[in-house]
Amino acid sequence: MGDGAAIAAAWTAAAPGDPISYQRFRDLFLLDRNFDAAGLQVAVINDQIVGAAYAVRRMIAVDADDLEPASGWIPFFFVHPEHRGRGLGRELLSTAMDWLRSHGRSEVYFSSYTPNYFLPGLDTARYPAAARLLAGLGFQRGYDAVAMGRGLVGYAIPDEVRQRIDALTAEGYSFGTPSGDELTALIDIAGHEFNPDWARAIREGVVSGLPLDRIVVARNPGGAILGWAMHGTYEAVIDRFGPFGVLPASRGTGLGKVLLHLTLERMVAAGAHSAWFLWTGEKSAAGQLYLKTGFDITRTFTILRAPLHPDGGME
Repeated sequence: MGDGAAIAAAWTAAAPGDPISYQRFRDLFLLDRNFDAAGLQVAVINDQIVGAAYAVRRMIAVDADDLEPASGWIPFFFVHPEHRGRGLGRELLSTAMDWLRSHGRSEVYFSSYTPNYFLPGLDTARYPAAARLLAGLGFQRGYDAVAMGRGLVGYAIPDEVRQRIDALTAEGYSFGTPSGDELTALIDIAGHEFNPDWARAIREGVVSGLPLDRIVVARNPGGAILGWAMHGTYEAVIDRFGPFGVLPASRGTGLGKVLLHLTLERMVAAGAHSAWFLWTGEKSAAGQLYLKTGFDITRTFTILRAPLHPDGGME
């Protein structure tokens, strides 16, 4: 290797709207627990890196022992603007797909790889040429995810939410920072009721020094955790919101709205001027709550999938 800084620089030249620093490139990809250098395809012309495509498959499971043996991912690819139109992108992607095929994978996703995705999918509005190239290689739309954000300058918890907090507190519910011992219950809920990667993110964030006051939990009158919201979980970015969840049996009580607003208040107190996240369903209950709370959709990402036939053909 030794080309990480040059790859990051070429990436930034190719996608100035989504630049990446060398440190972030290193942390997300080179130090990823499933990284295999053989899956990183690099195009070099005149000793200069002009493009790359990265393929990865699971060698360490996200949950239990599930290595998802049929699946592979391509978290990113790019070609420098000065070298487009020569088939380099297709060649890089085809080689990456062949590498996954050689490891027995029968499907490949762009780019919804956890834990270390850069973006959850393809922004087809920003990168229409990439969308055409991927479609030509057999990738088809699976579903869309939306990123959202809202400003926090001048934010204050609305009176109606304050009133709901008071009413729930009077009924015996409580809201606050989890204790160290409560983290085990929180991580268990996150992993079993929501998403194993959320459990990993909470665990690794705390171990890496995430202040516990960046987490707000809701407890029932008996003290059991019913839900939580947090910020600063991913890469210690204080204005990045999430993950966030309320147990199904406790939805419709206003707990989710309360947790969201209490966390936004803490974000302002921590110095954040905005709140944003990368991935939710626009029509989901959470997506609708965000929109009602002043969040706007900032980008739409399409999660794409392609079959990998053993003979190298496409559907």
